[in-house]
Amino acid sequence: MAESLLLEQLRCEETRREAFSVLVERYGERLYWHIRKLVLLHDDADDVLQNTFVKAWENVAKFRGEAQLFTWLFRIATNEALTFLHHTRRLQRLSLGDARQLLDNLRATDAHFCATDAQQKLQAAILTLPEKQRMVFNMRYFDEMPYEQMSDLLGVSVGALKASYHIAEKKIKKLL
Repeated sequence: MAESLLLEQLRCEETRREAFSVLVERYGERLYWHIRKLVLLHDDADDVLQNTFVKAWENVAKFRGEAQLFTWLFRIATNEALTFLHHTRRLQRLSLGDARQLLDNLRATDAHFCATDAQQKLQAAILTLPEKQRMVFNMRYFDEMPYEQMSDLLGVSVGALKASYHIAEKKIKKLL
C-alpha cells in the first residue's frame, strides 16, 4: 500500500484501525530496533515502542505530511526513547568498565539480548559516548541513515551531525 493511501486511510474513521495495523506491521520492527539501541533492554524498548504508537495514534490527524510517515514515526520514537532515558536517568554516559558490566549482565539475564564478544565490545564502547553522539553513531553506523534524513529527524545541521559522528567514531576506535 502506498504511503499516501495509508495516510488517507489513517485519517478516515472507517479505515483507521486497519490502516494503523498496517502501519504497525510495516514500521514496528525497524522502530523497535532503533529504540532498543538507545534503551538496551527488551522490555524497555517494548514500552517505548508502545508509547510511540500511542502518540502516533493520538496525533495522526495533526500529521501534515511534509515528511514521510516513517520519518515522523522515527522522530516520535527517538523523542520517546530520550524521554525514557532522561526519566530513568539510565545510560547517560558510562565508563568502559561499567558499560561492559551492564552488557555482561544483559547477556546473562535478558533472553532477547544476544551478542558476540566483538559486538559486545562495540556496544560497550558506544555506551561510553554522550547521548547525542551515541544516537548519531547508531543511526549512521547501524541504520545507515543519510545525514540529510538525520538532520530532518533531529533538527540538527548536516555539518553538526557529521562532526558528531566523526568524533564518536574516533572515540570508539580508540577504545577498541
